[in-house]
Amino acid sequence: MNGFIDFIMGPLVWISLLIFVIGLIARVWIIVAEIKKKEAYIFSYLTLYHSLRSIGAWLIPFFPRSTRQRPWYYGISYVFHLLILVIPLFVSAHIVLVEEAFRVSWPALNDGLADAGTVVVIAALIFFAVRRIKEPDVKYLTSAMDYLLLFMVGLPFVTGFLAYHQVFDAMWPGAYDYITILHILSGEMVLIMIPFSRFSHMVTAPLTRAYTGSEFGNVRQAKDW
Repeated sequence: MNGFIDFIMGPLVWISLLIFVIGLIARVWIIVAEIKKKEAYIFSYLTLYHSLRSIGAWLIPFFPRSTRQRPWYYGISYVFHLLILVIPLFVSAHIVLVEEAFRVSWPALNDGLADAGTVVVIAALIFFAVRRIKEPDVKYLTSAMDYLLLFMVGLPFVTGFLAYHQVFDAMWPGAYDYITILHILSGEMVLIMIPFSRFSHMVTAPLTRAYTGSEFGNVRQAKDW
């Protein structure tokens, strides 16, 4: 068991991080190469100013008109995306591991805030799943993979919450160790999946905004929000 834990907290961390980084770089490289091959004219009107203007506008909560038309969905989605970035980076247990490995640290979230944020993430994932079941337009476009991706995103947060509170320790001796292992493995699996799934929109979405913002701003002389 100790050897397995050493592997998932050592070499497997590096393997998953390398796949994550290299996979995303390759994803962007392939997209740019395809554009050069099929629609190279896009680069003639792509500008940094209009790209950043569009990205910035869409980062401001409820600034784009379309987000105000669906305030509940957009609000939940905005908070969810913010928290799934902030919590893993600023939860104290993760920072301690980074500090032990690299002698680098940064301020951590208060444990109570991190705990509350984790609950919000889990609740948001339930909301997204119910929405895919209940809304006809969304249900039509939903596949089993979409539910699997929601499950995979939620698993590190659920297991982290259970491990932090040691929920099952009283009735199941050693539960903390197994839940912690599942927490680590699920987090690494999400990192590995990101470049090969819809999660890759973390890099493709800014590219889309850059394209749309440049087309609207530089060609149509209009705003895309």
